Parts: sequence; structure tokens; C-alpha cells
Amino acid sequence: MRFAALFLWILVPLGLWLVVAQFGTPHGIVSYRYIGSAYRPVSERRYTQCSYLGWIGVVTVPATDGRCPWVRLFKEGS
Repeated sequence: MRFAALFLWILVPLGLWLVVAQFGTPHGIVSYRYIGSAYRPVSERRYTQCSYLGWIGVVTVPATDGRCPWVRLFKEGS
């Protein structure tokens, strides 16, 4: 029973690996494209494309509902 406690630390990296495999790794936004005026700050911007940088590199995706979240999760190969 004493030796079983020595292997409990394996649960932490295993759990982290399971979360990454299920949901993906976090990526932060680095650039975006939008429709609207850059010179009128009160005009509404409708985002069309978002680029994120993270563990697997730069991922460019279409905006969802005209918005770009600051952080998104992406799986490798998606």
C-alpha cells in the first residue's frame, strides 16, 4: 500500500492529457478582419475572420456571430 502512494502523481499529468485530448489547447487572438470603419470608433464592427496563436501554431477561422473571442480551444488537425 505504501508503494501505491508513490504513483499518485501520475494522475495529474494523465488528467491534464485527458483534458487536452478532449477539448484542445488554448489559443489567444493575434489578428482579425472586420467590416466597419477604423476611423469611427463608435461604429459597430462585424468581424469576419479571426487568427489565433497557440501550441499548434496559428489557426485562422471564420468569426462566430460576427465576434472573435479572446481565447479559444483548438485540437490539433482541426
